Order: sequence, then C-alpha cells, then structure tokens
Amino acid sequence: MDDTLSLYVHWPFCRSKCPYCDFNSYAVEAIEQERWRASLLREIEYFANETNGRRLASVFFGGGTPSLMAPATAAAVIAAAKRHWPTTDDLEITLEANPTSSEAGHFAGLAEAGVTRLSLGVQSFDNAALAFLGRAHDAAEAKRAIALAAATFERFSFDLIYARPGQTVDAWRRELEEALAFGPEHLSVYQLTIEPGTRFHDDGVGAADEETAAALYEATHEVLAAAGLPAYEISNHARPGAECRHNLAIWRGSNYVGVGPGAHGRLSGPGGTEALRQIHTPGRWLAAVDRQGHGTVERIRLEPRQRADELVMLGLRTTEGINRARFTRHSGLALEDAVDAGALAEMIDGGFLEADGKSLRASPAGRQRLNAVLAHLLA
Repeated sequence: MDDTLSLYVHWPFCRSKCPYCDFNSYAVEAIEQERWRASLLREIEYFANETNGRRLASVFFGGGTPSLMAPATAAAVIAAAKRHWPTTDDLEITLEANPTSSEAGHFAGLAEAGVTRLSLGVQSFDNAALAFLGRAHDAAEAKRAIALAAATFERFSFDLIYARPGQTVDAWRRELEEALAFGPEHLSVYQLTIEPGTRFHDDGVGAADEETAAALYEATHEVLAAAGLPAYEISNHARPGAECRHNLAIWRGSNYVGVGPGAHGRLSGPGGTEALRQIHTPGRWLAAVDRQGHGTVERIRLEPRQRADELVMLGLRTTEGINRARFTRHSGLALEDAVDAGALAEMIDGGFLEADGKSLRASPAGRQRLNAVLAHLLA
C-alpha cells in the first residue's frame, strides 16, 4: 500500500460569489483569522493521530479564496503539517489565489510561509468576459499578478475559462497565445458549465452550444500542445514534470485528508478505503471542531465495486490512464472485473479507449466525450 498522503485545506471564504461557482464558498466582509487558524490546526492534529507512518507528499489550499487567508495562518498550517507527518523530498504546497491587488500583496508573505506553488484564478484576459464572470480584477491586474507570482514562487499556474456565450474559436486562440506569452509551465483550462444552485443557473444564463464548445476544446489542446504544454488531464496542461503533484495523487487514487468545511478525504487501510466528508456550513464546522476535535459528518467504508467505479472515473480523466497494478492495489479488483466487458470492447473498437498490459486510457476522442464513455463503461 502506498504510504504517501496528501492534505487538502478548504478555506471557504470569498469577497464575493462568482455567478458560475458551485463550490462550498461564502462571501464575507471579515474573517476571524485566529479562530479559523486554531480550528484548522486542531482538525489536522486529529487526522494526524490516525495516519501515523504516512509521508506527506503535498498540501493544497483550496476554496473559496485561500489568498484571503492571513499568511500567518498559512504558515501555521504548513508548520503543523510538517510537524505531524514526515514529508517526501519533493513536498509540494499549492495555494489558490485571486489576482486582485489586495491579494497579490500577500504573495511575498505566503511564499515566506512555505507555499511553493501558486494557482491564480485569472479566468480571462478580456475585460468584458471578466465582468460577465463576476471577477473582481481586470486584465491588467491579472497580468501584473502573474508576473509577481512568477517572480515570487518556485512554481505557478493560472486558470482560464472558455465556452463563454458568444466566444469564437479565433478569439480564444488569441487569448491562449496571450496566456502563453507569460511562459507558464502549467495552465488549467476549464469549460464553462452552468450548474444548479449558481446565479447563472438561476438567471437562465447559457454557455456556448455543444458544437462550439467542442471546437474550443480542440483548439485548446492543439494550441497548448504545440507550445509544449500537452494535456495531462481533461482540463490541465503542463510541461513534462510540471504537473500538479497534488491533483495527480488524487486522480491516481492515493490517500488524502481533507480539513475545513465541506472537505473530502480518502483513507485506506487493511479493511479497505473510507470516504470522509466534513460539515459544509462554516459555523457548524467550527462548533463541531470545538466540541470533538474534528468536523467529520460522514465516514463510510466503500465497497470494492464503489471504490473501483471511483478509480475508473478519476483515472480516465488523465492522459496516462488507469495503471492496472495500482488499480488492483487500491480497489482489490482486477480492472476487467470492474467494468462492463461488452462496453469495454465496444469503446476500444470505437477508438474511445486504448488498452495494453499496463494500463487503460481514454483516447483524445474518448476524453472529449468522457461522461458518455463512463456511463457506458460503468452501466
């Protein structure tokens, strides 16, 4: 069994809620930094006590907007993680940030706190698109933040969103070229989807039509691959060796602890894998941590078939696909026993999946239609 562990820290606060966002996040004016710091540290200690012997391979601060976290809070969390777990030699510590000037002012303090990799929520270099997406920064501010991140952190990445209403392939190609001018080693490029519970959904806002979205997807992969940033996952592109190690660990089925409101975790042992979920609401999570040292609201042992389905859905998102030996180690099942045999043969014959003795992978065409492939494969 893999003895490495990843730590996900959820910071649920934002200055405002973006109209497309369905994450567990809350717009607030003020944050009790010291109370949140103490509660995060207490929950980390709780999970550290039951994961003795694991080596910490990555820490990821997500949200919400973790760059609203005081650098002292980030420093305390990182120090606690290193104190409770031995670390791998290449420990990666990522923090998500917005490019606004006020948050960029925290970059130096976050780097000093121990953050090694910054992920910036740029989303677009078009001011009209940024206004549509409800972002608090403009294109000039985003470019300054990227330059500052490149100068401050060992590694950096930024996000872009495509398939916006009315977006053309030519305009998107120009936007990608503008992004590449910064020399990034990693880009996360997400297709806009309208999710229930978001303001866009409530207001009846639509994304690009299916045909346009497919053309934009193909243009994304073509432009970024030509620039030396091939896709290593459906929405993530990187120069070889610059992949986000935290996310790769999750997609490969490794163990991870989630702390903070709404965080998820997966912990394996001799009896199988447990799925954990923390209380969503910040106030209720705080109260639970005060009372019992953790905010876990759900902890269930996954059946081998449940874990196998999960690993198939995660693994086929990546270009490397599902490693057969690792799959069996994590699920207890052989890969062919976990999927519909007829559907597997059909997907391979149709050019949507590729298989050999070592792995099962989705082809480029399969990744573009992954939801349909998975529905067929796991029926």
